Amino acid sequence: MIYALIGIAAAFCACIQWGDEIPMPHGDVNKKEAKYEFKVAKQEEKEKYQRKKLEKTPSGYMTVEEYNILSAPKDRMTMEVEIPKHVTPADMVYVPQPSYKIVRYNNPPGSPEIRLSKTFYQKRQQNAQGIVAPDFTKLVYPSVYYYPNSGSTACDVFVINLEEAKSNMDKILTANVVHRFSEPILSTDKTNDNYFTFRTITPVDFSVDGSKLLAKEKIGNTKDGIWKTTPIVYDFTTGVSYNLIEVRDAIIYYWKENKNLDLDDKRWDVYPIGFDEKNPDWVIVNAYAYTGDTPINLGIWTVSYKGEQSRLVTFKNSEVQVSMNGYKLVQEGVVSPMITEKEEKQLKRIEKEQAKIKKQETKAEDKALEDAYKAKIKEMEAEFKEMQDDYNLRQRINGSTSGNDSVQKYNEIKAKQEEARQKALEKQKAKELKELERQRLKEERQNKNN
Repeated sequence: MIYALIGIAAAFCACIQWGDEIPMPHGDVNKKEAKYEFKVAKQEEKEKYQRKKLEKTPSGYMTVEEYNILSAPKDRMTMEVEIPKHVTPADMVYVPQPSYKIVRYNNPPGSPEIRLSKTFYQKRQQNAQGIVAPDFTKLVYPSVYYYPNSGSTACDVFVINLEEAKSNMDKILTANVVHRFSEPILSTDKTNDNYFTFRTITPVDFSVDGSKLLAKEKIGNTKDGIWKTTPIVYDFTTGVSYNLIEVRDAIIYYWKENKNLDLDDKRWDVYPIGFDEKNPDWVIVNAYAYTGDTPINLGIWTVSYKGEQSRLVTFKNSEVQVSMNGYKLVQEGVVSPMITEKEEKQLKRIEKEQAKIKKQETKAEDKALEDAYKAKIKEMEAEFKEMQDDYNLRQRINGSTSGNDSVQKYNEIKAKQEEARQKALEKQKAKELKELERQRLKEERQNKNN
């Protein structure tokens, strides 16, 4: 609206510039219309100001455009996730807080297994224990799924990049699945047509440089036990995984040729233990045959991480050296009540200070919005008053003179008004400079006295 009024004033000035006669308004109609438009413009500014105040606390009321902006896809890798806080009940004086420590993941070698919680079959999904790379740059964890229609399970293995600017402990504690890569690096078969079958992938360990991950895929039946375990190596450098099935063929061939034992007729399996400490690109596996209460050792074997070669190392576990490279968090105990209470008091003090700062910031934002609104209204009122004064001046001139005399008289009056305005501005500026000089001299005197 205000721009329309400015446009009218510009057109009026253009008429004067070209020496045309000043347009004669029709009574008070134009004046009333301008006043009404000014009132509408002020109301619009007021609504904008109130809307900005309401937008500080988002609600469900919004336009389609605003909704589309808020619902636009976000990059999960850079999303900040707030760590949930446990609210302490009012009647609890002390709530034990667990303390953690970082330990080797594959210790003893070959021991990592997926442990399902009691709620797995109700929730139908569980994120199992993760393993952290030796350089603490990434965390790998398996996610197990349950299909109740067939009683079977499947599994994916995901990667989360850990934050850099934190301690190793905080990197692990603040890792969140929202930052994981959307595509898993390893996956089992998802077909669930066989009843009570399970397929899981368990991380075993990282290589010493963290470029490879050893895992084991177990396939079996909840009614019949494990059918087969397959070692898998994932290469982070190339993004390729290798199923080391060749080592199973080598074991079968060895026992058939040397002992005339056909393992295809027996129940046996392999257990990936870890990476060879002396040859980091080789994986060590242990083979066992099930013959009753006591399993029979079928030898400790090594296989290259791509599965190209397999070798029998020994039948004695003590002669094998396995590297332990990955890490995990375990609960060490509970924090002392004295420390917990002290941290709780400190946290409350920090939260109180943050709430105070937040309140001050909110107050400052409200004040800034209000000042901007008042400044805008003041500017609009000044422009409207100037236009009204100009309108009254034109009416007064047109009532006393006619023709080119009215234009000349109008220009003379406007020139005098502009001259008076410039003098007032110069006077105000001189007054401000004088005040600044007075303040400077006062500060100099105070500095000398000090």
